[in-house]
Amino acid sequence: MQELKAQTQDLKDRFDQVLKVLNPDKLREELRSLDQEMSRQDFWEDQARAKEVIQRRKWIEETLSQIEAVDKALKDVEELAQVSDETDTEAWAIIGDELTQIEEKVKKLEIKTFLSEEMDPKNAYLTVQAGAGGTEACDWAQMLLRMYRRWAERKGFDVEVVDITPDDVAGIKSATLLIKGPYAYGYLKGEQGVHRLVRISPFDASARRHTSFAAVSVMPQIDETIKVEIRDEDLKIETFRASGAGGQYVNKTDTAVRITHIPTGIVVSCQQERSQFQNKRKALELLKAKLYQLERQKLMEKKKQYEGEKTDIGWGHQIRSYVFQPYKLVKDLRTGYETSNVEAVMDGEIDEFIESYLRYRAQKLAKSQDQDSESG
Repeated sequence: MQELKAQTQDLKDRFDQVLKVLNPDKLREELRSLDQEMSRQDFWEDQARAKEVIQRRKWIEETLSQIEAVDKALKDVEELAQVSDETDTEAWAIIGDELTQIEEKVKKLEIKTFLSEEMDPKNAYLTVQAGAGGTEACDWAQMLLRMYRRWAERKGFDVEVVDITPDDVAGIKSATLLIKGPYAYGYLKGEQGVHRLVRISPFDASARRHTSFAAVSVMPQIDETIKVEIRDEDLKIETFRASGAGGQYVNKTDTAVRITHIPTGIVVSCQQERSQFQNKRKALELLKAKLYQLERQKLMEKKKQYEGEKTDIGWGHQIRSYVFQPYKLVKDLRTGYETSNVEAVMDGEIDEFIESYLRYRAQKLAKSQDQDSESG
């Protein structure tokens, strides 16, 4: 009984912290503002903005509903505890079951409090690049691409294929998705890194086990509120015909656009839209995101130099292993979270990996802040 009372108090304290960060009054105010925007006669004239508003409204409604459900459940548990005798084992068993359910709901809300960085609410550009390994690596890149598309669909996010380069035999050499939804970047930022596959290759006549690698990079979509300077004289713009077995992904036209940013050597391309103007606009958006990410990376590296800190998480480092044979296991090498349900993961069920990383990141940041305050 005392243990259950302590658990109740712990959940109340965690829930109070959630309320401080999410601020339900502010969310309700934003909800009213979005409703006013949706009631305007010209609301659907800008369909891209309309979709963003609807998605944001859905996220706020869902969050407020979760907050209200936890608030009511905690009050119900407290009331039941107050009227229950210490010897009433049945009542305390019910309270224990209720607290288990409440904890799961609080955990979901806590994840939302971890998405508090400047770029977290933005849409995300996600690029998958096949590593060394020929056709096997290209097939693995396509499997990852499908995994992220399925995850986004489960979330109700919109997915656009910005650019894709198919392999001559199977799979893809690279592809870039624009995933549009509330906090898409915040959720996906931890997916950046090298993903390793171990399986019996379907392309090996001797049925030998192969190890393949694919790199995932994630960048926020930069809107007009974020200033990134791109000078016309720094750009080399080329048009070309989309090539390869694009199938559902590309339109075979002469309107594909490739842009090279001369000072940095960054190359972006877009071949999905039907007009050269649209492809150029999308390619410039992607370039803007990459330049922003590059500047952020430089700042982080400079900070690490001053702090003398070494990290095992960074660009080009392996973050997760997917083993199909001789056993089944997907394991995140940073957080230690793992599952043997490989099929579900490849079908887009990666929320547990994403959430475990966000918790890991939040704990690491909190520890770093504690050390800074102690040294200060």
